[in-house]
Amino acid sequence: MLTVNSLARDVERVESVREIKDVQRVFAQLAQFGRWNDMAALFSDNGTLQWGNETATGPAGIEKWLRIDAGSMDGIKPGSLDTLVTESPLVSLSVDGLSAKARWSGLRFMGDSMGGTRIQGGIYENQYVFSGGRWKISLLQYYPLYAGPYIGGWRNVGSPLPIIPYHFTPDETGVPIPPPVGEAPATKATHEELSHRITRMNDEDEIRNLQHSYGYYIDRRMWTDVVDLFVPNATVNVNGVGIYTGTAGVRQVLERMGPENLTQGILNDHPIFDTVVHVDPNGQEAIARGIEIGMIGDANMRTGSWEFNVFRNHFIKDKGLWKLKELNITPLIIANYSTGWGDGSVAPLNNVIPAFLNVAARSSQLLPANGTNMTDLTDLQRRLARSAAYDWAENESNAYTYYLDDLQCKQMGALFANKGHKASPFAGWFLGPERITEACFVAYGRNRSTLRTGISFHWRPQPVILVSQDGRSASLRARLLQPSTSKDKAGSFNGAIYHDQMVFEDGKWKLWSITIDEFYWMSSDWAGGWSAANPRNASASPPEPSALLTKYPPDVTTVDVGDRESTFQGGSGRLIAWPEIQRMWFTYRNPVSGRVPQYYWPGCVPCQTRPSWSLAANGYQEPPTGPDEMVTARTL
Repeated sequence: MLTVNSLARDVERVESVREIKDVQRVFAQLAQFGRWNDMAALFSDNGTLQWGNETATGPAGIEKWLRIDAGSMDGIKPGSLDTLVTESPLVSLSVDGLSAKARWSGLRFMGDSMGGTRIQGGIYENQYVFSGGRWKISLLQYYPLYAGPYIGGWRNVGSPLPIIPYHFTPDETGVPIPPPVGEAPATKATHEELSHRITRMNDEDEIRNLQHSYGYYIDRRMWTDVVDLFVPNATVNVNGVGIYTGTAGVRQVLERMGPENLTQGILNDHPIFDTVVHVDPNGQEAIARGIEIGMIGDANMRTGSWEFNVFRNHFIKDKGLWKLKELNITPLIIANYSTGWGDGSVAPLNNVIPAFLNVAARSSQLLPANGTNMTDLTDLQRRLARSAAYDWAENESNAYTYYLDDLQCKQMGALFANKGHKASPFAGWFLGPERITEACFVAYGRNRSTLRTGISFHWRPQPVILVSQDGRSASLRARLLQPSTSKDKAGSFNGAIYHDQMVFEDGKWKLWSITIDEFYWMSSDWAGGWSAANPRNASASPPEPSALLTKYPPDVTTVDVGDRESTFQGGSGRLIAWPEIQRMWFTYRNPVSGRVPQYYWPGCVPCQTRPSWSLAANGYQEPPTGPDEMVTARTL
């Protein structure tokens, strides 16, 4: 039975998942500026940090370890760099809601401005505890998997590499907040306060989507779409460069990166990591703070660069829609790809530390009650379900990532709904968990060792997650950032885009559809990076077809889908391969203006070929695709 008490308990538990993520993200943000004391303060009194074979306990011990480990690569000394990013969160709350576990993927880029560099990558399996009215890290356990200097690149930390133990099972990922036990305790929260807290989470989802959509438009130099996201009197401040105002000013600062749209050989990727969103209690303003890493290149000129930035952006709600009011970018390091960041920045050094956001419990950040007549409990529960679905969709997305990294076919297949479908690269889509699992086994083998000589990781940062009105289905667009590592060869990065759907089936969240558009860009190797790619010879034969087409044919082939997949490998048309510019597909319209992208494909990718595979054909709502539908989804 739904009561104010049970709803309050549910609200607290969804807020907890978000606060846990924020604590970890703030840990990463603080590292950029050597704020060791503040990082250590995020731990419980008896918290432990285990970094590989090294251990520190208690805030004082952890502060000392962090400071010594960073050394002169601390982000404090002018020209030094310590950008630590944690992404792909998979959070599991305990039954009592007072502790949690979470898995993260981590990368760390370090330099001392005197030629010294370090790159580190691995997996976190962390634990958290609710203590003193807020969430704290009780165990930060980092498993190093690859490391090395910039010049020469990274390789395996030890070889072969083990599978890092999971704290979850496929079934548990679909229920990140387990059903509570017993009656809900009496709450002091009023109906109005609960509505306010739920609304703030709904707003947070929209702002995060807006920030992440901004990043995707920047990648493709879609300047008109970027401008659409701003209010007319907006301000853009790029520290050390200038302040730009109004619509013309926004476009002017964008065009400093080049003209609208990409041309052959141009890479303008700006992956966004560790976004923390704070919605003001007034519900009309918000701030998003995070880390941006520019991966810039011109394959025509064989030039490339890295940019390490902090963003701290101000949003306002205008006529029911969130929009960008102020964009604030603080560049930390700009470095040539050929030499890296070891000698500091080729641009003037930063002397500004953008203010950090408060990650105190959301329930403590409320406006005084004003007696406003609020929505009924049933609608509050529906609105809460929509924000819960945002986090559950991210959980399922990242569970897929972790099982795929380790080629755990059985567990990966178990994530899918009964009628779910998955694209296997360059072949097509398989329907149902059994077929999906078998396709994985056919492609990668059944008796793989748990020790690997190399891994291709499937990071899924920067998700744009759109949830249906009833909170039972969602779409997710995410970046594939693919670092790889091996024993003998330096690792490198590739980039692609995921288009996913998720559903709530039989009491658990499950994957409904997975499609990957790959690749938009690739590194030739670590030394040359993304700018050393050569154009594909026009007379070259197409790549060999996927072996799955003959060994275990898909239910729908890439060719079957027609034009949508025609320019990708395995498609029906001419292959477009980096450094040629591949078509960029979107499942949603501009979140402010509703502008339809040039390449627009709402719904699941194979569903125009197989309409019976769509969400709507199976009793689910299609998630919203534009601002008009998003506003409607907030209300019955």
